[in-house]
Amino acid sequence: MTFPFEVPFDQIEANPDTYIEAIFTSLVSEFLVLPRGQGFVDYPVFEGGYEALKQATGGFREVTLAKLEAVVIDTPIALIVLRTMLGFTPSEWAYIATQRTGFTISQGAARTLDRKIRMDPAQPLGKGKVTRERVRALLETACQLLTEGAPLVDPDKVHRLDKADTTDGFNTLRAIAELGAPYAMLLYERFLGRPFAGHRDSVSELVGDVMESAIEDVLSAAGISYRKTKRAESIIGFDQTPDFIIPSEFNPQVVIEAKITEDDGTARDKVTRVQHLDRLSMQDQPPNQSKFEVVACIGGRGFGIRREDMRKLLYATKGKIFTLNLLDKLVECTRLRDFKTK
Repeated sequence: MTFPFEVPFDQIEANPDTYIEAIFTSLVSEFLVLPRGQGFVDYPVFEGGYEALKQATGGFREVTLAKLEAVVIDTPIALIVLRTMLGFTPSEWAYIATQRTGFTISQGAARTLDRKIRMDPAQPLGKGKVTRERVRALLETACQLLTEGAPLVDPDKVHRLDKADTTDGFNTLRAIAELGAPYAMLLYERFLGRPFAGHRDSVSELVGDVMESAIEDVLSAAGISYRKTKRAESIIGFDQTPDFIIPSEFNPQVVIEAKITEDDGTARDKVTRVQHLDRLSMQDQPPNQSKFEVVACIGGRGFGIRREDMRKLLYATKGKIFTLNLLDKLVECTRLRDFKTK
């Protein structure tokens, strides 16, 4: 099979569909496997927090701020369990707690506390005054919400607490704890929340790092000087900063955009970025003479959904599209070969 980076651009223009298909066949999706990352909580640890919470409250019959605070201080993972019962992100819980208690908890502080617990679930919480006050405000809010349950809302709306375990507050929570949940209801809530959704979001950068790390390995192995940019970094001459600039931002000759995504909307956004870089490379230049070469390194099923998006990417890069299993050809089939020292 011939790939677009192996032929002159006029051949691609004459028969783009052939090369679109070639890229599609080389795309590999890994959405079934996620990196664990730091802070991944195994089920036995999570279950331990649940059991500690259940025992401390007498099977959720005596849920008071004092009892919750005692168990969370000794078994911090119980705080994560409680958050999961509420169905909130750390930031959402912090926002509601600030509203209800008047004690300000920033979203950053809530995420830091949550991550600290996930990183070391067995480590008791520190005795710092601010930490204890934040925890107390979160727990006080949880007590209020779980006592109230889900209020009535308009027919065209749904309340976040209208779940099998919290719709009637502690009454349904106790019932779930004692009797177990109907399987259909568990499946329905899984449908609403998507399995591993929170974890997938937390490791999204690690998923992207797979491609960027692979590119770095290729460039380093070839002894090529490069500048890897940071997220939202501002680079003179680029209103949209590419992921890699070779050999440097002071003399850009090759720019690389890298992305792994399972979502076609995200893929489309990346295609738009690459198209913009292509236009920037031709700005104030004679016809067919670009300032720098634009290269796309892509992965995931998101790029394999819309043929028209792949066509745009093919034209914007003049065929210089590489997938993870084609990176061994990255140097020799682009201008990168001019900077190879090994």
